[in-house]
Amino acid sequence: MPAVTTAFRDDYSLDEDSYTANVDRLLDAGATGVVAAGCTGEFWALSFAERLRLTELTVASCKGRGTSIVGTGAVTESEVIEQIDAARGAGADGALVLPPYFAHLTKSEIIAHFEAVSDKATLPVVLYNIPGNAGNAITPDIADILADLDNVVAIKESSGDWGNFHRTLAAVKDRIRVFCGPSSTLGVAASLAGADGHIDCFPNVWTDCMQIWHATAAGRIDDAWALQRTGIAMTDLYTANGRTLYPATKAVMNANRLPGAGALRPPLRPLSGTSLEELLSGMEQLVAPKQRVARGTQKIFKE
Repeated sequence: MPAVTTAFRDDYSLDEDSYTANVDRLLDAGATGVVAAGCTGEFWALSFAERLRLTELTVASCKGRGTSIVGTGAVTESEVIEQIDAARGAGADGALVLPPYFAHLTKSEIIAHFEAVSDKATLPVVLYNIPGNAGNAITPDIADILADLDNVVAIKESSGDWGNFHRTLAAVKDRIRVFCGPSSTLGVAASLAGADGHIDCFPNVWTDCMQIWHATAAGRIDDAWALQRTGIAMTDLYTANGRTLYPATKAVMNANRLPGAGALRPPLRPLSGTSLEELLSGMEQLVAPKQRVARGTQKIFKE
């Protein structure tokens, strides 16, 4: 399930047509659902009304085609619950909930937060561990406790640390589903270890990223490892020389006229100059010969 970007026009308003076109493209390319308004979707820059509108668009695109999971990240329990209620009203299938951010919390405070959310959640809850962004981690021992909460059904483990992922998988696999976040770097190993799926941002620019899951599930291990090597190189490229993941993702989408990108909302800024040129050149070398987009006919990069 790709973590989809949020499309903005140059005036920073939502570009609904572009967003929907991207979701449709990814579903056509093999996605079994999408995750909207997460970190890739710049949730921190969206108003409550905009998140609700994204949910409505996502649900409409996924209806009969895949699962719709919506990010409901917020600092306070009341905000998270309010967003979950709104997402349920719009028809979403699940809510992605990360720990409160900025405030440094104790283990007991993180657990108490999720207990409060689970008690009032009107949608199934997917835990979201991304300590590099949230600042608070759902460690394997915390995940073990949270897996027993009534409304918790899954976790997206996006620490990027294999040991942490594997310990989490071992701790909760018998009770909830476990999704690998950075499947571009850990996807094959995660699948072979028993992960239930992948949630990654790279399908927005490289639809073959989803084939890491499909190839491994089908037993085409050599193909899967070849894709994994590309994913690792891509991750390195997107985060080298001052670049960060989300601006780099939208830069590649925009350069190749893919829907779903457009502007970045501040404080993020678009790439330019040597940084952008190096990124696009690197992508040409990595995926140009085989990547397809938009129903498998149009090439992202000219050969």
